[in-house]
Formats: sequence, structure tokens, C-alpha cells
Amino acid sequence: MSDDGVGLDGRRLRTRRSREALSRAAFDLLTERGLDAVAVEDIALRAGVTRRTFSRHFASIEEAILGDVDQDVHLFNEALSHRPLSEPPLIAYRGAVHDWLATEYGGARASLLARRWALFQRFEDEPELFAGYQRIRIDGQRESVRIIAARLGVDPQTDPRPAVAVGAGAGMLLAALQSWAAGPDPMGLPGLVEEFFDTLVTLTAEIRNEESPSCLPGR
Repeated sequence: MSDDGVGLDGRRLRTRRSREALSRAAFDLLTERGLDAVAVEDIALRAGVTRRTFSRHFASIEEAILGDVDQDVHLFNEALSHRPLSEPPLIAYRGAVHDWLATEYGGARASLLARRWALFQRFEDEPELFAGYQRIRIDGQRESVRIIAARLGVDPQTDPRPAVAVGAGAGMLLAALQSWAAGPDPMGLPGLVEEFFDTLVTLTAEIRNEESPSCLPGR
């Protein structure tokens, strides 16, 4: 690797660490005080950076609190783009969810799930945060559609398969996230994801059976 490459990697790492520190500080202050009692200066002080550094990374307090969620969406789509091209779209989506959870929340990083769980539980009481999360989620799904379309070599404006695959996959992930946030187990997300995707497989098989020629009238 060239010296330029090393320098670029170093800057990216410092940038990511700064964002993560600010997001952690913003979340901790949210938990301690509630959204209305958190100021940008408080977040910067807690993270050990200047207010100017905060402004370089985030446009608002809500954006800072959701910074790790935004990063998760990017990391998921990166995992999706790296799935084997031989996989059908929905299989690739499910595999990407598994890869993302194993990499970001597996092993020694499993405790980070508890922070996400606590954040998701705040959405009901903090509509601004929920609105910001919805924007992040929708933008992430648009990128997922572009990735699936590129895998298939199709135009997503004329071929519905990318949107259908992402809609089904994202629906299962969202349903699992909602069940997880409403439940008592901060560590239960991976198991719920598998359960919901398995249920989708079962329901899809039932649809096929219902629509088989032997079940049609007059057959």
C-alpha cells in the first residue's frame, strides 16, 4: 500500500471514530436527560471534541443520535454488495443481514446490541428520532434496490424484481426489529431475524401450493 493509501485509511479511521464518539455521547445524553435537554455543546464536551467538529459530522442532534444507525445501513448495503453473484436476490439479502449482524454485533461486539435496543425503544417517545430513522431506512432501501438491480443487470424502473426483493427482505428485517424493540431481550435480534425470514419462506411455499395447477378450479 502507498503512503497516500495509508494516510487515507488513517483519516477514514479517525473520521469514523469521531462520528462514533459523538453518536455515543449523544445517545448517552439522550438516555440521561431526554432529547429536549440535550445541546450540541453538551455532546461535543462529552465526546471530547469541539462544537466545530460536531458540525463537520452532523447537521442536528437527532442526526448525531442516529449516527450509528446510519452507519449500520451503509454497512448492511456493503455486505449486500459483497454477496456472491450466483445468489438469487432475496437469498442475497438474507445473507447480507446475517453477515452484517455477525460482523457488527457478533462475539465481543454483542453488547452493542443493547445500545441499539435501548435506542429503538426511545422512538415511541421521541417522534423526531423516529422520523429521522424512517428517512435513514428509506434511503438505505433505495440503495439496496440499486445494488440488487446492478447484480441482476436490470433497470429497476422497468424490472420490478429488485424492488420486490428489497421490499420483502426489508419488511422481514423491520418486523424483526419492531418485535425485538418491544420485547425483553436486548440480545434477541439475530434469532428473531432468522425466525421472520424462515416464516417468509413458509408463507411463500403456501402461496405456491395455493396457486398450483392442481388447486385451480376445473383441474
